[in-house]
Amino acid sequence: MLGAMQDWDLVVSHLIDHAAREHGAREHVTHWADGTETRTDWAGIRRDALKMTQALRRLGIQKGDRIATLAMNHSRHLVSWYGAVGVGGILHTVNPRLFAEQLDYIVNHAEDRVLLYDAAFQPIVDKMRAKWSSVEHYICYDPAQGSEVLAFEDWIGAEDGDTSWAEVDERDPCMLCYTSGTTGHPKGVLYEHRSTMLHAWAGIQPMAFDFDARSVMLPVVPMFHAASWGLPWAGAMTGVKFVYSAVNDPAVLCGLMDREGVTHSAGVPTVWLAMFQHADAAGRALPKLKQAVIGGSAAPRFMIERLMKAGIRVAHAWGMTETSPIGTVGAPTHDWDAKSFDEQVDVVQMQGRPAFGVEIRTVSLDDMTTPLPRDGKTSGALQIRGPWVIRRYFKAGEDAVNAEGWFDTGDVGIIHPDGTLQLTDRTKDVIKSGGEWISSVELENEIMAHPDVAEAAVIGKPDERWSERPLACVVAREGADLDARALIEHLRARVAKWWIPDEYAFIDEVPKTSVGKFDKKVLRQRLADGELAVRERVEVGGEPGSVHAGAGA
Repeated sequence: MLGAMQDWDLVVSHLIDHAAREHGAREHVTHWADGTETRTDWAGIRRDALKMTQALRRLGIQKGDRIATLAMNHSRHLVSWYGAVGVGGILHTVNPRLFAEQLDYIVNHAEDRVLLYDAAFQPIVDKMRAKWSSVEHYICYDPAQGSEVLAFEDWIGAEDGDTSWAEVDERDPCMLCYTSGTTGHPKGVLYEHRSTMLHAWAGIQPMAFDFDARSVMLPVVPMFHAASWGLPWAGAMTGVKFVYSAVNDPAVLCGLMDREGVTHSAGVPTVWLAMFQHADAAGRALPKLKQAVIGGSAAPRFMIERLMKAGIRVAHAWGMTETSPIGTVGAPTHDWDAKSFDEQVDVVQMQGRPAFGVEIRTVSLDDMTTPLPRDGKTSGALQIRGPWVIRRYFKAGEDAVNAEGWFDTGDVGIIHPDGTLQLTDRTKDVIKSGGEWISSVELENEIMAHPDVAEAAVIGKPDERWSERPLACVVAREGADLDARALIEHLRARVAKWWIPDEYAFIDEVPKTSVGKFDKKVLRQRLADGELAVRERVEVGGEPGSVHAGAGA
């Protein structure tokens, strides 16, 4: 042997040990649902996590047992991430926005033994308790005064924290997240210690979350959504100050950002739309952020432009529960400073490049096996592989990847020669009209660029001649006088003529999924049931393939 390096298992308990040792006094702030605020620090998070580890052991929790949380973003929830894993358990973050049938399924499928929850979700607990046969213990994070439920602070307060973390292997599981279950039952994604650590290292890079010890992060993305994009793990690596809010009121969020000097935030596009609406109504500027991470779905151009004009770097990202979730992240290119503002927006509007550790490719939508060129033009089904990408769903009988390790994401996109990903749709949402593909997402973004449009979703409507045609479901801004002809004129210079919807349904609100994305399956069902009134139909003209996408009328 010429030499060797030390062997050190990549386990997430090292993260909280590091954060407490090197950044112990770096504080965390929580704004609770009742309006009160509490403060702790990384040393306090570790101390309480060790107490929780002791408390779990007293309940008989063993390595591999699942510990569930039903909660929003706050410091006690963060404690639970490390406390659950510290006992050798598997943290299972439950999405409280799921339907009762889904909640019934995932808690029983996970076989959770302990459930920790916010008082706001007491009605859910009361409703589901009889159905959750595996749950033996219920602990409330913030019970009302005089409540008879077991309070988290009392539960861990009985312990002294003089203990050690469970011994685990880096390939042992540490966390379980279920998909949103848009079709069929939700599927469990089981993250390992090693995959989580590698993902955290990817997350702190300048091209991703761009964290250092000066960073102050207010994550609007819920801690139950795709492992909170890995933020609780990545933040510990660099000693980030976390500012949490248990409510997503944009006025509260803006106030916290101003008072606490927040530099970074992360959320889905609907979060930023709400922030814009609040700022406009209040006659105030957007908070002075350094970076805004946008993921979950493609952000419209006007949103990116507004954030960038406010001096905020926009990291437009793509990922999913099955990818931990970082897949690609937008970051300045090597020639960034030489680009005009509009050219920079062009770059940011796309979803960025793969982080080191993952590979992406597109394949033909017609056969799903033929790889497509990275030419910036050809659209296809997006696939991914890497060390923090799923291989097999929890309790599944077979792998979710092909023989080469490629996972089919369900997204449709274009890969440019420099590796930049441009998402164009979901495979279930893309519209095939006259043998040509139409991106519902691109259409939505162009429609929402109209100043009188608040929200818009596009779905495919069956058509005898073309097989499908796009139907635009539009929410007008309050007080706006908006009709189909105005939208058509707006679209003529922005998309191909044959892309322009012939039919428009003006609705009060676009339905949302449990994580804030547009829920098009609800719109498709309303259309099928005759509940989606098509108020206006305008003959646009133009045949599929007659005008290239992006060309004017």
